[in-house]
Amino acid sequence: MSTDAKHTGSGFSFWKVMLPVAIGLAVVVLMFVHDAKKEDFADIWKSIHFDWRVIACIVIGFMCMFGRDFGLTWRFRALTDRKLTWAQAWKVDMLCEFTNCITPSAVGGSSLGMVFLNSQGIEIGRATTLMLTTLFMDELFFVLACPFVVLFTPASEIFTSTGTTFAHGIKYTFWTVYLLITAWTFILFVGIIWKPLWIQKVLDKLATWRWLRKWSSQISGLGANMVATSKELQTKPFRFWLEVFCGTALSWTSRYLVVNALFFGFVPADDKYQWVILARQFVIWVVLMISPTPGGAGLSEWLFSEYYGDIIGTAGMALILAIFWRIITYYLYLFIGAVLVPSWLNKTIGKMRKS
Repeated sequence: MSTDAKHTGSGFSFWKVMLPVAIGLAVVVLMFVHDAKKEDFADIWKSIHFDWRVIACIVIGFMCMFGRDFGLTWRFRALTDRKLTWAQAWKVDMLCEFTNCITPSAVGGSSLGMVFLNSQGIEIGRATTLMLTTLFMDELFFVLACPFVVLFTPASEIFTSTGTTFAHGIKYTFWTVYLLITAWTFILFVGIIWKPLWIQKVLDKLATWRWLRKWSSQISGLGANMVATSKELQTKPFRFWLEVFCGTALSWTSRYLVVNALFFGFVPADDKYQWVILARQFVIWVVLMISPTPGGAGLSEWLFSEYYGDIIGTAGMALILAIFWRIITYYLYLFIGAVLVPSWLNKTIGKMRKS
């Protein structure tokens, strides 16, 4: 366990915190410079009146993120059969979210989630089982929710009303990533619930391929973890699955509603587009799943401004909203993590070394 501890500790460094900040700021500056040629940002900023409505909606945006954290904390509590206290589950949530902020979206907080759970007293084997379950529930939420959202939203509105290359690109990217997520969710379902031995045999076979031998131990370990996960999950009652899925749905929906709150405050004329604004959040987060930058830094700001630009009307206001959105949903967690994670890691590594 000491080796894992060293690896975990070396995984967090100052430059990994500053890298996404630098990328995000660089993109925002470039967008400001580009859009300044078309609009007067000073006039746009002066047009924003920080009255009770705007301030209240910013507060509601932060409250939505509290709802997101409550949902994930509740989910960790349910997954561990209440063995984690609310405080411990919240710590795991914050650690995972901080990991999301400093790693590419495709990696995410699940990559170290089992270590964080183990630091709170959950046996490492069971912690791996629980993180596979959270991964499955997150993917399942997208697989089930996205068709519902698309079904009740006109294609011309959810994928922007302009027939530009960007509009076509985001539509094709969304459906491509969605199909990949669906396939991955099906593999997880077969692997951890339905026929885990099938997936284990396939993975063991893949591990023997010459160009995959470098990762043979990780591939075989994934198969073994799926079998172990299946044995535990098959004994769980329906109430367990319902509670875990409700926590998952609450966390993602609360995150999406941040944008609705900001639009309601800053662009009240667009209140009639509230459903479309929410629907587009599903598209944005699916696309961001393949972001190569830490926490989607840079790509998130640009995607938000471009994607919501046709609703907002001005590129300057779109960029201002994008900045507030990222402060509430991203930079806040990056700051909290940078302040709190070092002390948590010191305690975690100390416990691991003693064991």
